[in-house]
Amino acid sequence: MPELFAQVILPLSLHDSYTYKVPLPLQQNIAAGKRVIVQFGKKKLYAALVSALSDKKPEGLEVKEVLEILDEHPIIFPTNFKLWQWLAQYYCCTLGDVFRAALPTGLKLESKSKLFLTGIDEPLALSTKEELIIRQLQEDVSLLSELEHKLGTEFSFQALKSLINKKVVYAEEKISSKYKPKTEAFVKLHHSIQSEKTLNEKIDLLKRAKKQQQLLLHFCAATNTFSNNQLDEIPKKELVAGTSFSGNLVKELVKKKILAETQKQVSRLEEEPIEQVSINLLNKHQAKAYNHIKETFQSQQVTLIHGITASGKTEIYIHLIDEIIKTGRQALYLVPEIALTTQIVKRLKNVFGNKVGIYHSKLNSQEQVEIWEKVIRFNENPQEGYQVILGARSAVFLPFSKLGIVIVDEEHENSFKQFDPAPRYNARDMAVVLGYQNDAKVLLGSATPSFESYYNALKGKYGLVNLMRRHSEMELPEIIISDIKRAYKRKQMRSFLTPELYELMEEALEKQEQIILFQNRRGYSPYVECFTCGHIPKCRNCDVSLTYHKYKRRLNCHYCGFSYQLPETCDNCGSPELKTRGYGTEKIEDELKSLFRNARIARMDLDTTQSKNAFAKIVKNLEDRKTDILIGTQMVTKGLDFEHVSVVGILNADNLINFPDFRAHERAYQLISQVAGRAGRKHKQGKVVIQTSQPDHLLIELIKDQNYQATLKEQFEERQLFKYPPFYRLIKIVVKHKNVQTVDRAANQLAQQLKNHKQLLVMGPEYPLISRIQLWHHKEIWIKINRKLNLDLVKAEIVAGVKSVKQLPANGNCIFNIDVDPA
Repeated sequence: MPELFAQVILPLSLHDSYTYKVPLPLQQNIAAGKRVIVQFGKKKLYAALVSALSDKKPEGLEVKEVLEILDEHPIIFPTNFKLWQWLAQYYCCTLGDVFRAALPTGLKLESKSKLFLTGIDEPLALSTKEELIIRQLQEDVSLLSELEHKLGTEFSFQALKSLINKKVVYAEEKISSKYKPKTEAFVKLHHSIQSEKTLNEKIDLLKRAKKQQQLLLHFCAATNTFSNNQLDEIPKKELVAGTSFSGNLVKELVKKKILAETQKQVSRLEEEPIEQVSINLLNKHQAKAYNHIKETFQSQQVTLIHGITASGKTEIYIHLIDEIIKTGRQALYLVPEIALTTQIVKRLKNVFGNKVGIYHSKLNSQEQVEIWEKVIRFNENPQEGYQVILGARSAVFLPFSKLGIVIVDEEHENSFKQFDPAPRYNARDMAVVLGYQNDAKVLLGSATPSFESYYNALKGKYGLVNLMRRHSEMELPEIIISDIKRAYKRKQMRSFLTPELYELMEEALEKQEQIILFQNRRGYSPYVECFTCGHIPKCRNCDVSLTYHKYKRRLNCHYCGFSYQLPETCDNCGSPELKTRGYGTEKIEDELKSLFRNARIARMDLDTTQSKNAFAKIVKNLEDRKTDILIGTQMVTKGLDFEHVSVVGILNADNLINFPDFRAHERAYQLISQVAGRAGRKHKQGKVVIQTSQPDHLLIELIKDQNYQATLKEQFEERQLFKYPPFYRLIKIVVKHKNVQTVDRAANQLAQQLKNHKQLLVMGPEYPLISRIQLWHHKEIWIKINRKLNLDLVKAEIVAGVKSVKQLPANGNCIFNIDVDPA
């Protein structure tokens, strides 16, 4: 047979794929899309992904061999590689970065260094750190990662290297899989018992072991042994559940060859029996929008639906998915956060049953692998695979084979943007490319579309469909602007509530209606201040004040996780006069308990939704009317639908409007409009109170009138003048180092190099709002790029500039992050 070579992608930040020779015994089974074990460097082993096969040997290179093939079937398809290549090129990252982001953790194997003592008896001169390492290895610590953890600051790589050189320690690389199939114990009759007569003999033999005899009789009853409807086996857990029998009794019967126990692979995915309902009929406004979408899909790959809150966009999405399913193709439904999946999952599963799979980061790695495999399986056996996937941004990487439609709900949300690590992609934009590459239609939906998407629709790049009527002819909520400054002057504030909001809340509670309060800051208090000296505790790793969390009496950094117990006295002057300043969701919850003593209050933020099902539980309690007042951060803004919410309060609109970012007004409009949309969705007009100290601000007026077009016009004029998206493209480069002088020097060198390209508008370098995170100093360079320029050439110049500055000897340890289309 001719020689065969595999191009592989390694899970490392490397731009290229690498060539390995395929040994003769492996040639029959190797294929693009399968994982293989390869050696990279002197000893490291990696699970790499085969991207292509060729019979051409690379010239002038010594080629290593593929050691092992891991998969029976490819885990991704050729179209996935196309998306990966586009992603690496567009977002200025490496194929290795994409590999790490795309595959679930369970499909990435890791190489673990194992350390062994060689058993040399002769005395050697060893340093203190070398002796510490040997002592740990003698105590059965064998993994390098474990050794590092145990010794902490006392661990030294130099000492370990010295021990390896002295042949006192031997290092070995082992590959370990992160994915383990879930198994369950099943119990059946031993194969030697073939008749009822034999079974009765066995029962008689157990006369002296009454408990075992009872268990055997219980097994026979549970499985209908030797009857027409006999079960061959039963889960062991089910057999002993609700009885006094133990697993040890089963073991005894297995030992006596009366029962047999086997382990079977089972799914981790909870697939409850679902009573499917027929699809809802669309009302005349929805039907009109639906038909318009179908028309635009005739000439456009991508369509934007601008549908106000509670207009019934989800029902239109379900009809489109239903149509795709009937053609035998797959559908991807993207939501910005897993928070949104709770209610939508229910609606999708009610219509499409177990054809629906959910994919997001809160699933453990084992569950993610099972979903991945079920998406692949659809290609060969549609009955066993998932046809509809509802997921957060990472779902764009799933291995679809017959994609028919991609729906991006709440497309304006910046949760679709991946910030760290690379690739820093936007799932909305990736969905558009995914659609083009798979010849699938893409529908972007929002009540407050992103200005970039709306601009594309105005320019004719996307189709545009408007849905400006609420479902069941419900009225839009009444928006009340409440002046905080005036209420404070008149001493009318009730804690953090203006009189307007307080009165409406009292009225709603009397009528047994529900309330949502929005405050975009978690914790009890944004910071603690000493009233004697003015000292504010700061994070030792980041340039931020520490947030106070009352429920655990700790000061926390929300950037690096550093925390410590709230001190009794000031760290600076020793005064006991420590006071909390400002308010977060936790403090609001605390204060509301004393203001509305009989109200049932819940909080929805990162602190209360850490566990897997916490969010779903909070939503269910609100749906079941077990909660009267819900306080939350941005989580409460995202497309949730509650029947009995009549009042919504935005406690501090000023924080949103005055944020130093060119997108601040766009975001504030979107966020406040989305929160407002939670009010009065079913039975009557809701009321929304916006608390602000700037009631005459233009944006507040526009929000009050719910005038998206006027907001768009005002912002477009400003952005065109100052050369911001959508009129110009943006690229941000962040330079990081633990030494502030090094960051300054490297950032200045890079900025100077980029400014030599006269066509680029280079701003900076400047320190961002928070200039130090996790001990790393940051400096940013922003580049504005005219849309008339060739973006690929511009990015190639930027990447070359970064590379040349990084190669300077003094900048070797600097990190340069390129963020294309920063959010």
